[in-house]
Amino acid sequence: MKSTHKPFVIGWREWLSLPELGLDHIKAKIDTGARTSALHAFSLEPFTTDGIERVRFGMHPIQKRTDIEHYCEANIIDKRWVTDSGGHKEKRYVIETSLQVGEQSWPIELTLTNRDNMRFRMLLGRTALKGHFLVDSGASFKLGKPSASTTQPGKHD
Repeated sequence: MKSTHKPFVIGWREWLSLPELGLDHIKAKIDTGARTSALHAFSLEPFTTDGIERVRFGMHPIQKRTDIEHYCEANIIDKRWVTDSGGHKEKRYVIETSLQVGEQSWPIELTLTNRDNMRFRMLLGRTALKGHFLVDSGASFKLGKPSASTTQPGKHD
């Protein structure tokens, strides 16, 4: 899909929103070396509703915190083998959801994998970036930061 807006300039890490998953703020690493985007997920439970394959999963929205859990559901659009940065292959569920940046929103694909040991709960790959973002690798949070009250434990759902 061709973008109709001027690309945003973003840094190597940004706060993004995945409203269809109920995630108003998630810190993401912007990774032009990764083709696909990935979202932290655990306790993945595939199920079928009205003939549609779906997945329910938990995630820890705040990095370094496993005591806070948020549960999501989404349609499964694919299952793919993905090779991570360490060279390990893993078959992952792929979902599609809306990425929101300011007033702009568009669908992106996300693979689901456990990222508890990774620094960021989300990785935004180049397929989701194309036509929407230009990356300034020396900058962080060019789109701004959410208030601490919306990203701290006990201040959200």
